[in-house]
Amino acid sequence: MEVKSVIAALAALAQETRLAVFRLLVQAGPSGLAAAQIAEGVGIAPSLLSFHLKELLHADLVTQTREGRSLIYAANFEAMNGLLGFLTENCCGGNVCSPVTVSNCSKEGACS
Repeated sequence: MEVKSVIAALAALAQETRLAVFRLLVQAGPSGLAAAQIAEGVGIAPSLLSFHLKELLHADLVTQTREGRSLIYAANFEAMNGLLGFLTENCCGGNVCSPVTVSNCSKEGACS
């Protein structure tokens, strides 16, 4: 994933409403949700939602399709996995990492 794309994705997610929208769409799965369902799910007015969806679309974290008169939004799982891969590609100095729990991490942040 390109650094520019990573920065755009992280910037889009660095806002409470957009993060809530994205997490809701991840939970909904590939079928996505209509805009009205998203607004209801995160508890904001539909007029405010369009701004946040535009930001997520611009960052390529969300896809938009039309079903009849409804716009359906879904998480872009490929972009999400690319972002996660970018953030973890140098994890543990290139060594294979095991799942980390709080109990096996030191105060300095080193995990075993």
